[in-house]
Amino acid sequence: MEQERSVRKVTLSSGRTVEVVYYGDEAPAGLAEPGLVERPLLPDSPLRPLHECEHCDSGLVYPTHWDEASEEHWKVHLRCPNCEWRASGIFDQEIVEHFDEQLDQGTEVMVRDLKRLMQANMSEEIARFMKALEADAILPEDF
Repeated sequence: MEQERSVRKVTLSSGRTVEVVYYGDEAPAGLAEPGLVERPLLPDSPLRPLHECEHCDSGLVYPTHWDEASEEHWKVHLRCPNCEWRASGIFDQEIVEHFDEQLDQGTEVMVRDLKRLMQANMSEEIARFMKALEADAILPEDF
């Protein structure tokens, strides 16, 4: 027997569009994770940005899972790679969009760093290869 499903497209402020799929009458409840701390939705109180760890103040917190909780809210499971802090909470669209922007910026920084590292590694390989050529240490059999 096939379950009834519905799909809702949500466009974030970054321009990214995500599809949320519901099976049956309700949205999925989310994933249970060991050691997860629930962060309550506090619409009138300032929360620290989602990318900042509440335990060790690292700025590297990332989502392990997120689901739409309502039209304007998302349930997000968070993890800090530094101290293994985990939490979950329901946050409004604006907070999640800011988190999405922070994740995009972090991705851009990592890609730039990766490119610099690849270039440095390639430069070192070329320098070693040139030294080997100058020393006649490379033979046709090496290829």
